[in-house]
This record gives sequence, structure tokens and C-alpha cells, in this order.
Amino acid sequence: MSRIRSRDTSPELALRRALHARGLRFRVNDRRLPGKPDIVLPRFKTVILVHGCFWHRHDGCKIASTPKSNTAFWEEKFARNVARDVRNTSDLNGLGWNVIVVWECELSSQRKVDEAAARIALDIGHQRQA
Repeated sequence: MSRIRSRDTSPELALRRALHARGLRFRVNDRRLPGKPDIVLPRFKTVILVHGCFWHRHDGCKIASTPKSNTAFWEEKFARNVARDVRNTSDLNGLGWNVIVVWECELSSQRKVDEAAARIALDIGHQRQA
């Protein structure tokens, strides 16, 4: 597990490129906020959490399978991850931040990345000035 990245993952980098291309400027992994959100849009008081489907247990996603060996360990680990996600989201909402969760499977192709970036821009009310 030491090789598992907590930042700068492929889905996260792809989404950051798409958001930047839409004219959105952001901070990355701001330590001052609960949970060090992946992408922080201070101007819009919004954070974006890019969740891996396996680690954060995306409901109904085929990527979110449980390993066959050492199942008890994995179930406990996944439960802690999900509880931490709920706590961080609640803390961020309590501080007045809008929280958007984007799942890894929603960023599996460039078309999906562009759609997610467009949806986020629409959610926060950002209209790119051409």
C-alpha cells in the first residue's frame, strides 16, 4: 500500500487540466481545510474531492470490489475511509464550503473528464468568457 498515491493521481490530473482549460483557477491539497481536499476553488468557496472507487467504496461500481483474501482487514479499512469521508465533508460544509465529489469511474475517458469539468463549472456558476 506504500505505492498508493494520495495526490496527483491520473484521474485528478486529468480533471485539473480540464478545469484549467475552462478558465478555473484552483489550489491543490490545501492543508488548512479538513481532509486536504484534492482541488480547492477559493473564489467559488468550493472543494472537489476526486475519490477512487476502490478506496472510497463507490456504490454500484465494479471497481469497488472487496479482495478475497484478508477480507476482514479490507472491510474495516474501507469502513474507516468512508467514515473519514463523511466526517471531512461534514466539516467542510460546516465551514461554509460547497463539496463536490467526483468518482474515478466518471473520469475514465477524456470525454467523461470534459463532461465532469463542464458539470462542475455549471454547478459553481462559472461561465467562461470567450
